[in-house]
Amino acid sequence: MTSNDTLARLAQVIESRKSGDPDKSYVARLFHKGTDAILKKIGEEACETVMAAKDGDKQKLVYEVADLWFHSMLALSAFGLTPADVLAELERREGLSGLEEFAARKAIRREGEGG
Repeated sequence: MTSNDTLARLAQVIESRKSGDPDKSYVARLFHKGTDAILKKIGEEACETVMAAKDGDKQKLVYEVADLWFHSMLALSAFGLTPADVLAELERREGLSGLEEFAARKAIRREGEGG
């Protein structure tokens, strides 16, 4: 079993629960509250991830990154996307220099702005 399998299974669980009873499912509750609630949770989890890293607490960092990934997967689902979409993007970037990738995105933005 691979990490891709774990992400795919989790995505399936999210899909199965997002239309459920908000009183019985955390996933359903966040979806019931709307996209802003999901995005707010991502912001909170991102801050908690940074704090855990700054504290140097490895176990807490793993815990917080898991929360961040989970809530990010809720956002993906809200927009009709899956972990496979993110993995495909990471695979596309594989072998590219981070600096080259950043420069390419900057050039695309400039072209989109007309100049």
